[in-house]
Amino acid sequence: MKPTLTQLHPSIDARCPKCLGDGYLVERDGEFAVAQKCPCVGRCPHCRDTGWIAASRERRARKSRCTCGVLTQRVKAFREAKIPARHFKSTRQNWDPSGTRTQAFMAVNGYIKAWDPEVDNRGLVLYGDVGRGKTHLLVALLRDLIFLEGVTARFVEFSHLVGDIKAGFDVGQGTHALLDPLVRVDVLAIDELGKGRNTEFEGTIVDELVSRRYNAASVILATTNYEPGNATGQAAANFAAKNAAPSLVDRVGDRVYSRLREMCDFVKCAGTDYRDSRRASRR
Repeated sequence: MKPTLTQLHPSIDARCPKCLGDGYLVERDGEFAVAQKCPCVGRCPHCRDTGWIAASRERRARKSRCTCGVLTQRVKAFREAKIPARHFKSTRQNWDPSGTRTQAFMAVNGYIKAWDPEVDNRGLVLYGDVGRGKTHLLVALLRDLIFLEGVTARFVEFSHLVGDIKAGFDVGQGTHALLDPLVRVDVLAIDELGKGRNTEFEGTIVDELVSRRYNAASVILATTNYEPGNATGQAAANFAAKNAAPSLVDRVGDRVYSRLREMCDFVKCAGTDYRDSRRASRR
């Protein structure tokens, strides 16, 4: 059985009305969602907040790290994930899995249960029309991987990443300054994959990012508004010829798409538009 946060920090109040026993709170801080320890987390009874436990009472006894430090590490990891402030409340618990939304919800639940730190885990691509809650599910999945599994992670919105890289050129930074940290984390979450002007520059960025994580056998999670499509070796030419709505393979190219297919499972997010539903409820 996987450990719970309460087991990882013995002083968490399981009855706390603020954190509901999680031991942490997530709030907005400027552009990003940040986590902090809940006030219910008291002094560790094992190490008295020193972070170390002695094997015996002898003066030179060997010491080992106390497990109470895990919560601190995971709060820090959540901050470093750069999750957008808009999604500070996005969890699996407040997702509506009714109707045709069930498939995506079950896929995310199954993904968490199947996660194994001892193996090369597959990634997950959530696709579907706008407003189907794909980013909510992506953030909820990332949040649980950080707090329950202890992964390091980063969230990026693809068009923002491209903009940041272009801005970096103005101050003498190369692409590696921004891409290297995205390659090193355990899990990379790419929101709005395929979004943009579909320029050669954007294609180069997504190719390098996906290829480097592919070669490192690292996990990619992603959302996209585009249907997957079929790799043919002539994605751009086929899109121009068929004069139809583009697919993901048309947007990212055959090479990137082929690697994503090998690395990830694709799950459709169906249902009604959340934004339309919220607007209707406000009326």
